[in-house]
Amino acid sequence: MTSIGLPVPLVLACTTAAAAGAATPDYRFDRTISRPVLESYLARSITMMDLCTGRKDAADDLRMLRAMGAKFAGRTLYLWGGETALPAKLATARAVAAQAHQADPELILQAGIFEIVTTQVGQLAVPEWVFAEFDQPVETRTFRYEAMRFDQGQFHNHWQPGASVPDMGKLETRMWFFFLARQYIDAGMEGIHFGQVALVGARDPDLAGWRDMLGRVRAYAAQQARRHVVLCDAHTPDGGPRFEGKLLFDFHSFPLRIKEIAGRPQEAVLEVGYLDSIFRRSKGGLAPSGWACESLPYLVELDNWGSSGKAGQGGMAYWTWGYDEICWFAHQPEAYRNTWLRYASAWVRENDPNGFLQMPGSRCLADPVDGLAWYEANTRSPACPRGYGQEETIRAIWAGER
Repeated sequence: MTSIGLPVPLVLACTTAAAAGAATPDYRFDRTISRPVLESYLARSITMMDLCTGRKDAADDLRMLRAMGAKFAGRTLYLWGGETALPAKLATARAVAAQAHQADPELILQAGIFEIVTTQVGQLAVPEWVFAEFDQPVETRTFRYEAMRFDQGQFHNHWQPGASVPDMGKLETRMWFFFLARQYIDAGMEGIHFGQVALVGARDPDLAGWRDMLGRVRAYAAQQARRHVVLCDAHTPDGGPRFEGKLLFDFHSFPLRIKEIAGRPQEAVLEVGYLDSIFRRSKGGLAPSGWACESLPYLVELDNWGSSGKAGQGGMAYWTWGYDEICWFAHQPEAYRNTWLRYASAWVRENDPNGFLQMPGSRCLADPVDGLAWYEANTRSPACPRGYGQEETIRAIWAGER
């Protein structure tokens, strides 16, 4: 497999042009972040799912991030259900974040607060500071699963029995999200991804619930975050939420929406306007840091969402040859993975200068490869014997090398 639907010389020309026109990166910020500094971080972003949760020893991942020059590590700490694991995850995250920031104080670690809540929240106590934040009487109780769910059964057990979509219009949901965000910030996180904003906000008129919760999170970050700001984003299929000209998030994000090439098994490209892709659709307005834009900068990623049960088969919308995006990528030969990353990184910048490719560094695989249910970009070594080998390619792309 050598072709990716775009001549390789053109790919290299795009890469060289993008590198030649890039401004000198600036990673300095405090209390607010300018657009050039934000874009410096987005241009060096990489998904590092579970870096800070204790899934494995973080040493080789931290080495890789430093070696390739990463500045934004996404999805490093999060829950997807299993809320009772939070205390242990936070303890590990604090230790890993301290190591990461000792190696590179500029590195942003991102947490995630997603569109799921399970019955396990009923085992976590509500701290006094949560009641105080929302001007509620202090009482001895745990979080209430039922109080976070939508009325009339909407999205109940959406993920599985006992796992529902929380309603941002509910006070209990906002208290839960703030509870998580504050502890993530205290653990060293400077970014929080909020998942499917439209799903959680399905009954949140004028984004009132979202604006209330995010305002509280930002106010806490202004006092306690490492650089007094937390960068908030979410998946934004509509191009991004805004209210009265003000953008809800610091940047937008979305899956790549990779399009398979009919008649050329396993090969795929990117295309403006394909499905609900965000290319050229990121809305503008007044960013949370105070600067205006016609189109907010955004990240596109090789997303994960599950298995179609038809791995390798074509013709299904939103599935690339029967896989979610990261599984499709992981199932390709190493040479094709490297070539495709060069192509995709250049294509995004060429077709929408507001967009940046978030590199794949660490992500779960719903369709395992040779029994391995995790993709890791690391160069193969005794420390990471099952690495997929994209580390050097990512470093070279960021360095503007051919």
